[in-house]
Amino acid sequence: MAPIVKVAVIQLYPEPLQVEANFQKAANYIRSAASQGAQLAVLPEYHLTSWRPKEPQFGDLCAQWETYLKKYQSLAKECKISIVPGTIVERHSEDDEGKYQNVAYFIDDQGEIAGKYVKKNLWGPEREHLASSGRDIHEVFDTPIGRVGLLICWDLAFPEAFRELIYQGAKIIIIPTFWLLDDCSEVGFARNPSAEAVFLDSVLTARTFENTCAVVFANAGGPPGKGYAGLSQVTVPFVGPITRLGSCAEGMSVVDLDMKILEEAEDNYKVRADLAKHDWHYDYRFPRTQTE
Repeated sequence: MAPIVKVAVIQLYPEPLQVEANFQKAANYIRSAASQGAQLAVLPEYHLTSWRPKEPQFGDLCAQWETYLKKYQSLAKECKISIVPGTIVERHSEDDEGKYQNVAYFIDDQGEIAGKYVKKNLWGPEREHLASSGRDIHEVFDTPIGRVGLLICWDLAFPEAFRELIYQGAKIIIIPTFWLLDDCSEVGFARNPSAEAVFLDSVLTARTFENTCAVVFANAGGPPGKGYAGLSQVTVPFVGPITRLGSCAEGMSVVDLDMKILEEAEDNYKVRADLAKHDWHYDYRFPRTQTE
């Protein structure tokens, strides 16, 4: 019998450059999620600092990345809950050109790091400041809730990322995000002020059908009228969102994710079965020699 995984998706407002306050707020949500029996809690991208790379103190705050990673490890062990602490922006002195890394971690319920992913597909304004993981293969991790893949924000726009993950057996794909309504161009915004919300809802549902997987999408929230999209959700094939925070307001939703629906979707669509065939049509960068 396929398990049910209880997931908490947390739509946090990352107050700019208020790292400790943001951590304490996140920790309160996580403790609440654990008290409700959640096995996994997911936070948004940039949840500790917001995205303020040109502010003078941003670099010094990002240099504290390891301190907060360890705090989340201790919290996971204390609460016996797996945590994806959104992304943590890291400053490493050895990085080329002094760029930051935008990193998502999967911390298991014993406080151990089960997986790490550095953002690959950078949104335009990020490219000046962040180092991409480039052509590194998207990895899948064994976790207490099963085979998991990590993506970040703009990775959502690239179906190839999902294909690499599901080829390796990922069943749940977790996507911390800092996606704003005003990421849309002026031309697009004039056509539809909700264009980015349409993008998110459409693509998140499409990805679950295309890949017979579940998606846990945790986006930043924030004050109304400031461009925050929210719309954090857990999405599955056949149904679409099984929970969805429908505004930009801060909040959390805890939901039961029935993994059986993924088996039923694969039985119907046979996407993974086709990907596994030796005569599959498309030349993706799958590490076939490692799986044959």
